[in-house]
Amino acid sequence: MTEPRFGRLITAMITPFDSNKELDLPRVGQFANRLIEGGTDSIIVCGTTGESPTVFYPQKIEVIKAVVEANEGRVPIIANVGDNCTADTIDFAKDVQALGVDGFMCVVPYYNKPPQEGLYQHFKSIAEAVELPVILYNIPSRCVINMKPETTLRLARECENIVAIKEASGDIDQVRALVEGAPEGFVVYSGDDSFTLPLMQAGGVGVISTTSNVAPERMKQIVEAAAAGDWETASALNERLLPLMNGLFETTNPILVKEALSLAGFPVGGVRLPLVDATPEQSARLRSIMEGTGVL
Repeated sequence: MTEPRFGRLITAMITPFDSNKELDLPRVGQFANRLIEGGTDSIIVCGTTGESPTVFYPQKIEVIKAVVEANEGRVPIIANVGDNCTADTIDFAKDVQALGVDGFMCVVPYYNKPPQEGLYQHFKSIAEAVELPVILYNIPSRCVINMKPETTLRLARECENIVAIKEASGDIDQVRALVEGAPEGFVVYSGDDSFTLPLMQAGGVGVISTTSNVAPERMKQIVEAAAAGDWETASALNERLLPLMNGLFETTNPILVKEALSLAGFPVGGVRLPLVDATPEQSARLRSIMEGTGVL
């Protein structure tokens, strides 16, 4: 496979908080460095795993600045700027574009349930308003609606800076339609760690990962083996880590990702309401999974 511009392992980074659930900017930089040293190819800042609904625009700016500064140009930094208001997304993207990021991720608008033409117009308007490459994010479980392949491919063909999609529909037929219809330079990433191998077997290039916050080296091994066509090795590596991929989603992400990092000796604070921190029972189960998979 040709190496995609943002690599094969993109980590959707958590946002560290202090004991008062305020931003811990020094820890933001430290954690970004931890991911880079762990082998992540790119970092997405302020995505769902970064608690984007409760880290407001001014705070997102602070987090993005801290990651860019810590990165020192080592890997591409992708800022999640997507919102369910097109005008707000464009305004925020223009502000973020000046911070030194390398690309944007934009989620399918949630709650207002636009039709497919509305999705097309939304993303086309964003792409035309910015200069940086854009990754689309389709996650029907959170957004209520599914962006159909024909809409995605229409955008990919007509907007040269729409370069990828994070596909979290879990529909392998949809993935195949995207891969088979993609214009040159447009690639498909898994939006679900446990779906990475089937997606790559169908022609996807890698994963935008949650699990790599906890085990970046292990996720990198899986996608590199798959990219090399060594499916036997990739499957074996995937099988060993799969209990953690699934275990981190026993409750709403990123509750258990943050708990896992605490268990691993790199605490990054809790989560902001309306999310709640892991229970003792959840933490105990997670510890058992982490020990069983060799992460602890």
